[in-house]
Amino acid sequence: MESRRGPLKSAVPSNVVSPVRRCSRTACGRPAVATLTYVYADSTAVLGPLATYAEPHCYDLCAEHSERLTAPRGWEVVRLLDGSAPARPSGDDLEALANAVREAARPQERAARAGGARAADPMEVARRGHLRVLRSPDN
Repeated sequence: MESRRGPLKSAVPSNVVSPVRRCSRTACGRPAVATLTYVYADSTAVLGPLATYAEPHCYDLCAEHSERLTAPRGWEVVRLLDGSAPARPSGDDLEALANAVREAARPQERAARAGGARAADPMEVARRGHLRVLRSPDN
């Protein structure tokens, strides 16, 4: 189609479609990370991980809008945890990491203790590269 100024050009080429779903909030173009669904019968808003497919009665929200989500008075917000998302580290996780770093920093001590040969750890069953299979302390 031609106009007086020349051929009409689209602002966005029609053959290029972004595979990233965007936030449903007006004027927000950030990528969606969560899906909001309303259960009207229970007066509940359910916010969960981003749905596999865009549904007509669900709303995709970016991280900021999903964190700030509030429900109408008398409604409950249910936030479902994303099982694939990494859990926040606990004190036990951090302690285990610190112990592993300390152990990795002492390879010379283990070699000296074994008289130059690699000492077999009584808990170690097998080794493959840097990974070790350990026997349960109960056995």
